[in-house]
Amino acid sequence: MRRQLSEGAALGMATLSAATFATSGSFAGSLLQVGWTPGAAVTVRVVGAAAVLTLPALLALRGHGARLRRGARSLTVYGLVAVAGAQLCYFNAVQHLSVAIALLLEYSGTLVVVGWLWLRQGQRPRALTVVGGILALAGLALVLDLAGDRTLDPIGVLWGLGAAVGLAVYFVISAGTDDPLPPLAVAWGGLSVGGAALLAAGAVGILPMAAPRTDVTLMGTTASWVVPALGLVLVAAVVAYLAGIAGARRLGPKVASFVGLTEVLFAVVFAWLLLGQVLTPVQLAGGLLVLAGIALVRLDEPRAPQPPVTTPHEDVVAVAAPR
Repeated sequence: MRRQLSEGAALGMATLSAATFATSGSFAGSLLQVGWTPGAAVTVRVVGAAAVLTLPALLALRGHGARLRRGARSLTVYGLVAVAGAQLCYFNAVQHLSVAIALLLEYSGTLVVVGWLWLRQGQRPRALTVVGGILALAGLALVLDLAGDRTLDPIGVLWGLGAAVGLAVYFVISAGTDDPLPPLAVAWGGLSVGGAALLAAGAVGILPMAAPRTDVTLMGTTASWVVPALGLVLVAAVVAYLAGIAGARRLGPKVASFVGLTEVLFAVVFAWLLLGQVLTPVQLAGGLLVLAGIALVRLDEPRAPQPPVTTPHEDVVAVAAPR
């Protein structure tokens, strides 16, 4: 019997996932500044992570062949929509909108999750969830510094909403607990499908690919392009996807998606540390609002019964980390 994560451990996993996902902006930003295309950065991240996870995933899949066949459809949707689709939509949104607006649109995916659970499973949002959602989105607006004149390109808005759908699919499928595959296998399967789609798009010319092998600037110093590329693969993909899946299965898609909002807070911090972008008091206040909103949503979530305690010889520990 596989031991279920405790609530505290699951929150830790979800937070670790958000933090590691947040590094992607800084790593990718340093590559984009020297001429990489968004498509090339996303492809390196996804394909590289799939390659790293191949052997461990094959070992984890031993004895799970039937589950893999039953979950093939979900893995395909996960890879095409939640992995490749969400990232491509976001990077295309950034081409037309400010990063702040693009992020706000992408993270409206938390509301898509709440709506999906309401329509599909009859989980009508209660008062604390509504208030928590309002606080979290208000805090997100402060963190992203949305005040001031902004022009909205309708094409960019559509790309941003596409990223929101991809993000919602990520949380819903990651949280699936019906006859689940090991988190390692889910991450590898999704990354493999997404990577294959990205390579195919690049091969036929739909997705521009340019990746000059030149030095980049990180933390105010010059570094090889290999450094941010490895960061995208190992930190922003391998650890991030594995941790997110593990945390979402215990927390459920709604709470996991709200915890995922902290990715924006971490992104601002990493941009400060790695790229020298300064934090403002308004952003810090917004971060507190986001955390307050997450706390309210978590309080509104029904408590799941505690799993039975298992002895060490009954427990099979998966080789997996936290989305």
